[in-house]
Amino acid sequence: MVVLQAGKSPFKTENTYDEKLKIWSGGEKRSLFSPDLSIGEITFQQMERNPKLTAQISVTENTVLTWQDIHTNSMKVATYMRKLGLQQGDFVGIIGRLTTHLTALAYACFFNGTPYHALHTQYEESAIERLFAITKPRLIFCDGDEFEKVQAATKELQVQIVTMRNHPTGSLSIQDILNTPVESNFRPVRLKDGTDQILAILSSSGTSGLPKPVTVSNSHQIIGSFLPVDSSIVQYNPNTLDWASGIIMTVNAAVFSLTSIIEDCDFEPATLCGLIEKYKISMVFVSSSQLAMLSNCSEFYSADLSSVKYFFYGGSNCSLETQNKIRSRLSNECVNFSYTITELNSTGCLNFNFDEKPNSVGRPVRGIKIKIVNELGEAQGPNVVGEVCFNNGQKWSGYYKNPEETKKMQDSENWFHTGDLGYMDEDGYLFLIDRLKDMLKYQTIMYYPSEIESVIAEMPNVVEACVFGIWDPVNGDKAAASVVKKPGTQLEAQDVVEFVRKRIHAKFKQLNGGALIVDQIIQSGNRKANRAATKAEFLRIMQKNSI
Repeated sequence: MVVLQAGKSPFKTENTYDEKLKIWSGGEKRSLFSPDLSIGEITFQQMERNPKLTAQISVTENTVLTWQDIHTNSMKVATYMRKLGLQQGDFVGIIGRLTTHLTALAYACFFNGTPYHALHTQYEESAIERLFAITKPRLIFCDGDEFEKVQAATKELQVQIVTMRNHPTGSLSIQDILNTPVESNFRPVRLKDGTDQILAILSSSGTSGLPKPVTVSNSHQIIGSFLPVDSSIVQYNPNTLDWASGIIMTVNAAVFSLTSIIEDCDFEPATLCGLIEKYKISMVFVSSSQLAMLSNCSEFYSADLSSVKYFFYGGSNCSLETQNKIRSRLSNECVNFSYTITELNSTGCLNFNFDEKPNSVGRPVRGIKIKIVNELGEAQGPNVVGEVCFNNGQKWSGYYKNPEETKKMQDSENWFHTGDLGYMDEDGYLFLIDRLKDMLKYQTIMYYPSEIESVIAEMPNVVEACVFGIWDPVNGDKAAASVVKKPGTQLEAQDVVEFVRKRIHAKFKQLNGGALIVDQIIQSGNRKANRAATKAEFLRIMQKNSI
């Protein structure tokens, strides 16, 4: 066992490398609480400790809540759920932006041991219908903006829907729920399956094109005990409860009595700069695309950002140029890349040593192990490229009701296969090279090229199509397509773009990178489309045409 040097990190690390097994470790996981306590019990008791501290400020709804307010509201929502007969094993559906009472809804689910199943507001009706048909939520909370879409998608479930904002006439609103008197002697439930029990269900694209419900457990690994944070921290995170960062920061806000600054609108970098200055925000988590937007924002270079202690970003690739722009305005130690997968239930890696290891996603945090495997599943040593695999040493309930895809993600030895190609260097830092899977991300929303290809294939003049992602530092993977038309027919690239626009309403699945009519799709040895080669040819032709 080799103990790896900590470098210049301001945080203590216990990283080791097992030369025999070829496994890197972030050290033993530790919990700040009794191991039998659920996340609901922990957050409940922590809210009681600091009732007068400010818990949340909504800058769009102009509300300020203390931890006592959120504690009371959470118990009201939980009491309402109990009166409806919701029990452990039932699900609550959530499709909502960061409105004032969204966190109370999450904590209510934690208190009751009734997991929530969260979907992104941009999901199409068909995706909502398919995913909620799996978990069959007994109660759904959504914004009024999505009410009709959610109602249509869940008509077979005959489920009650509560709106969180912009309430349609006659709908049941969150304010109605908050009129519920708190149950006498209210206490959070004891979980039947302990910390292995499901805390929430998020969405992940897994190893095929359709989103799958991925379970998150009550494991204490979700608590960020590797960071020295306390109630003085004011945090900002634009991601909702359907993201791993959303649930992680919601849990940790209650555990450490943090103050959260929230807004229920799309991310605006200039607004964030103003919020940091006004509220003295000390911890920020944004996606890599949002980081790129911030680096191109003039307000970023004039605002007072001196309050920021921790600035985390992640979710996709990020150019070195963008990272250096951000670091030019912030303390070097506070800017850190965060790398994980939803299935891991926690942060996977953090890079606290950018100066020494630029473009690395860092080392595994406490409780996390990493190995790099080749195509045969054999562990590889330092500086050898292979698939990145994680192990968190805890039970995972898998993709809900999908054992086949669960086995593809986690092997018999409980290693998660990320689908990312990378290598560990001799100092135990992880570097990512490319995606092994075809999954793409546009503005952090996951999608697959096959979804768009199937739509293009419906065009009568199309023989074959290959869709791939063109990297953009702000938006992420912009879908682009190379298309083969039927001989003797007329088909223009713009026809393809317009056809997709009319058939697919989600903006992240548009051909934002354009289309190209080609004579043939480049194939691999197995006679399947070679996306990488087709993409390279697309870029070559587009560059040539632009000259």
